[in-house]
Amino acid sequence: MIELEPAVRSLAANDVQYVIVGGVAITLHGTGYITQDLDICYSRTRDNIARLVKALSPFKPAPRNWQEGLPFIFDESTIRGGTNFTFDTTIGAFDLLGEVKGIGTYEDALRSSETYEIYGCLIHAFTIDALITSKAAADRPKDHLVLPELIALKQALDPNEE
Repeated sequence: MIELEPAVRSLAANDVQYVIVGGVAITLHGTGYITQDLDICYSRTRDNIARLVKALSPFKPAPRNWQEGLPFIFDESTIRGGTNFTFDTTIGAFDLLGEVKGIGTYEDALRSSETYEIYGCLIHAFTIDALITSKAAADRPKDHLVLPELIALKQALDPNEE
């Protein structure tokens, strides 16, 4: 399970532009959903990638299921060379998404987010609507499991919604 506090504090200390988009965002809305990782959609600007690498480097990211002993370099060039990454770190699983299915890039994700304060840091996380849209677009079995709870939560918060 991800150690959320050091992740959030390091991202904030390095002024990383990101939106929490996965299971952690779901729990921020008060669901009983349990997640093992932290999924963020990050700004792909050169400066932000530099800050992101600086923020995550202390946690020694390596690609998930990477063969032990095989070299891997976590740096700005690596992140610029791809879009979406799944990493294992010393604080748990951490997924970096340059684009979120059904939503788009960081700028789109930011428009689809709300601000929260956790561990003394201001963060952005997907709205319930954005979570529903992205989970439906991802169309994975684990997403289908959480969709009814998200829809019910949305209806409970606004009974006029259909």
